[in-house]
Amino acid sequence: MEKLKDVKLNKELSDIKPNEKVLYDAIILSQASLRQGTHSTKTRSEVRGGGRKPWRQKGTGHARQGSIRSVQWVGGGRYGTPVPRDYSKKQNRKERRLALQTAFLNLYNEKNIMVVDEIKMTTPKTKEMVAILNNLELADKKVLVVLPELDENIILASRNLGNMMVILPTEMNVLDLVATDVVLTTKEGFASIEEVLK
Repeated sequence: MEKLKDVKLNKELSDIKPNEKVLYDAIILSQASLRQGTHSTKTRSEVRGGGRKPWRQKGTGHARQGSIRSVQWVGGGRYGTPVPRDYSKKQNRKERRLALQTAFLNLYNEKNIMVVDEIKMTTPKTKEMVAILNNLELADKKVLVVLPELDENIILASRNLGNMMVILPTEMNVLDLVATDVVLTTKEGFASIEEVLK
């Protein structure tokens, strides 16, 4: 496995001006879409019981009460608590593409895209994958491996490594790109990335 030094982005991509505002919006959108929004509690109109006034209005010495399911009662309804909602946001297609291009260009401009001739493993051993990372001096970094085709040995060998993720070029997303230190790919993978980012 050799590290290639002469790989350059095509002019169409290298001429793009990164837009940090669009990238920020895309990150917020991606994080918001991960929220389920299923949190829910019951208000006083939804809890069970409390159909009648617990005691008469005057003369008991108690404070006046209209229901034993008011918010101040144990077992009563809740006030101002969460209800199910949709957290998803919207961003048009051109902005989403620009955000992905910006995230990748930031890594490219900081020289955090590493291209090798090929990544091959004979066995699905984590030890072998760790040796590859050590050889490339990536053992202590977060690594996003982008391959044109997924190899079962690579997937099995990397799934126990917390600092490494293996994806296809079509699965690239803003969150993964901004969270990684280095993108590791092959020459064919780099060409596929360029096609996806166009």
